[in-house]
Amino acid sequence: MVHHVPDQQVDATDADEPVVSVADLTRRIRHSLEQVTGREWIEGEIASFKRAASGHLYFSLKDEREEALVECVAYRSQALSARRVLVEGARVQIQGKATLWAPRGRLQLAVERARAAGRGALLEALEKLKQRLAAEGLFEAARKRSLPDEPRVIGIVTSAAGAAVHDVIAVAFRRGGAHLVLAPALVQGEGAAKSIVEAIDALERLPDLDVLIVGRGGGSGEDLMAFNDERVVRRVASTRVPVVSAVGHDIDVTLADLAADVRAATPSQAAELVVVDSEARRSNLIRLLAALQRAAERRLLDDQATLQNLRGRLTDPRFLIADRQQRVDELLSRLGAAVRRSSRARRAPLDRLSHRLAARHPRSVVGSARAAHQVQLFRLHTAARGRLDQARRVVLDWTSRLEGLSPLAVLSRGYAIATRLNGRAVRGPDELSPGESFHLRLERGALLAESLGEIAETTKDVDA
Repeated sequence: MVHHVPDQQVDATDADEPVVSVADLTRRIRHSLEQVTGREWIEGEIASFKRAASGHLYFSLKDEREEALVECVAYRSQALSARRVLVEGARVQIQGKATLWAPRGRLQLAVERARAAGRGALLEALEKLKQRLAAEGLFEAARKRSLPDEPRVIGIVTSAAGAAVHDVIAVAFRRGGAHLVLAPALVQGEGAAKSIVEAIDALERLPDLDVLIVGRGGGSGEDLMAFNDERVVRRVASTRVPVVSAVGHDIDVTLADLAADVRAATPSQAAELVVVDSEARRSNLIRLLAALQRAAERRLLDDQATLQNLRGRLTDPRFLIADRQQRVDELLSRLGAAVRRSSRARRAPLDRLSHRLAARHPRSVVGSARAAHQVQLFRLHTAARGRLDQARRVVLDWTSRLEGLSPLAVLSRGYAIATRLNGRAVRGPDELSPGESFHLRLERGALLAESLGEIAETTKDVDA
């Protein structure tokens, strides 16, 4: 049941208290939250990760140790740079401003920066190092050097107790043997980076060193971190001889792999790239020698056939000269005939043009035009006289016809024509009113008369 409170029961003091709208309240809360947040890093685990069609990322950041959770959003501009870090189940550190989304009244954290926590932070530092070294040009393909065809001394930097050195020795022995020099080094753990650099320094002091193999026999990502150390990467990039990186881990590519001249998937593959296969080279050499011999024999046979052909074509030089002179005489004769034919062919049109020009001389043209003018003038006079006579006959004919139809000819026989004052002819006495004036046209002049009804009627009777 709803009870209505009468107006007179409302306390007058309530009217002085401020009243705000829901939108004003959410704006105040959002402003307060944004003012006090944004400088600290917040660590937690990503859950309920969702990527929207707009490019925004929505997820929850929860605390595994306590029952705490905050909704987060990474707008598209921030999501592009943080998409490597923001994945379902990852532990991350986020920096952003807490805000209130007014349509739902929901607290959420707008992500501005994100980084991986724990091992992720180490990988982020590794990525920054990679970008910095790449900007210096340590990984450019233009600085990569080719491996020597027949290295005499091959240096190896790896653990003396590991499988990598045994793999290299086995492959080298199988391919025909090589002069291998091992500089033992730690390849993982504390001091590994320094040990690798010192081993490279020791091998480079050998004057006959041709190529280096630096690596190990595989391992986890953490085991490979020594080959991501900046000191090792820079030392690999600065060696005076080509370096083959043989870390032995296909999935993870270390920075030393990128800095080396050639990357091998395993130490065994590195040995195959560096140590020459004597048996294969011997077989290839025999094959090349056989091909060279066949090519030389074919070339010799071709040259002999060419020589025989040239000898058959070569004759006494005097006959060659005489033949060429005879050819010149023939060509001169043909040239003279062609010139004469061309002259005759050109003279005929010239003669025709000369005759046409003489016919078009001004005196001839004027004389012809004057004769034609006299003829046309005579024909014009004859035609004009004929047309004039014909017209005169037509006029006389029509004149006689008009005179026969003229009312004046009737008047000459004693008749008269009565017309009203407006010029209309009077055909009977009934067309005039008594006392109405009218004209009488006679042969010689006209009279103004006045109608008399009775006389007109009498006249009518007489006519009848």
